[in-house]
Amino acid sequence: METGSRPIPLELYIHIPFCIRKCAYCDFLSFPAGEEERSLYVEQLAREIEEAGAAFGEYVAETVFIGGGTPSVLEGAQIGRIMDAMRESFHLSEEAEITMEVNPGTASPEKLRSWRRSGINRLSLGLQSAQNRELRYLGRIHTAEDFLESFHAAREAGFENINVDLMSALPGQTEEAWEDTLKKVLSLMPEHISAYSLIIEEGTPFYEKYGTEGMERKGKARARADLPPLPDEDTERSMYEATERILSEAGYHRYEISNYARLGFECRHNRGYWTGTEYLGLGLGASSYIIRNREADLGGCPDEAGLLALSGAERFLNTPDMGKYLAYSREDFRAGRHTEGRDRLTWKDRMEEFMFLGLRLTKGVSGAEFHQQFGQNMWNVYGQVIEEMKKNGLIAVEPPRIRLTERGMDLSNYVMSHFLLD
Repeated sequence: METGSRPIPLELYIHIPFCIRKCAYCDFLSFPAGEEERSLYVEQLAREIEEAGAAFGEYVAETVFIGGGTPSVLEGAQIGRIMDAMRESFHLSEEAEITMEVNPGTASPEKLRSWRRSGINRLSLGLQSAQNRELRYLGRIHTAEDFLESFHAAREAGFENINVDLMSALPGQTEEAWEDTLKKVLSLMPEHISAYSLIIEEGTPFYEKYGTEGMERKGKARARADLPPLPDEDTERSMYEATERILSEAGYHRYEISNYARLGFECRHNRGYWTGTEYLGLGLGASSYIIRNREADLGGCPDEAGLLALSGAERFLNTPDMGKYLAYSREDFRAGRHTEGRDRLTWKDRMEEFMFLGLRLTKGVSGAEFHQQFGQNMWNVYGQVIEEMKKNGLIAVEPPRIRLTERGMDLSNYVMSHFLLD
């Protein structure tokens, strides 16, 4: 459970790949399935959890995130089975944040009460829009009224930490409609709001409708006859600016590019991801980031010449093939045969990720933490880039930290691309 005198923090991600119907914009690993397949999957997932727990005995799980897909398609007893397996197999912190994603069209009062009893203490409700027309365009299975019913039922079931997922720049969406959605959600006083702009992903129905140009310049995309066009770039930017203004005025502070929270309710799981905490993915297609060779990782990268040297960290994926996943034995899980795509990270990889993940946070990154992790001075490695971005008004330097300015957040992809080391 401990290395020396310090427990090793770990985040657990549990993937539930099932949904009622795939949304038109979704490129996640998800699909509809019958009761029998869902039942077989839950039991196999519990076996994987049990075997993984034995291999991670020195870790303490500080957060758990049950995502998908739509985890809430499962019955209350099935979520309970997964939670029991986690508690029995892993060292869960007494203060663990345990989140589950919920689709309003699949959450009954009975399920909500069952999830709360099983130990879920945070919900992420996928509203996306409070306008029923926009929900139909997205292919969502719920209405705005369904969301309200689910939100109030969640409160009655005892959930005191609720996130609401929202999405702007939707087909046919106006600035007025987006602001109406924000204000309707704020009237409910959720603890957390995630507000993302729609991205047209290849391989989705939206990509087929809006095309390559829609992915590159959404304002110029033209939909087929069954969908209205996407908002132009000026409208999308106005929505983006309205989001921070309206949420800030309501007492929600922006702690990450797309995430807002009331004080003390920042998502600990996502914050851990952005700051380099190790995470273990369990279930179909789940990804992991683990420091396998901790001895090799001590002391950080010794010098600039060592940037390409392997660190102790690696990434790997569980198989995305359901047939293969269901066929694995306990011995297969113990031997890691269910994983693929292992990628051992160099110190260069780690430094780059430290910068462009950490800069997503409004507090930015710390030179002291960079030195502690890599044994190098952040200014020696990135000083030229930092000065260039500062001169262009994209980065603010507040020693020992640097952070994106408001303009830098608007152009975050451009800024972060400069932190890739050649």
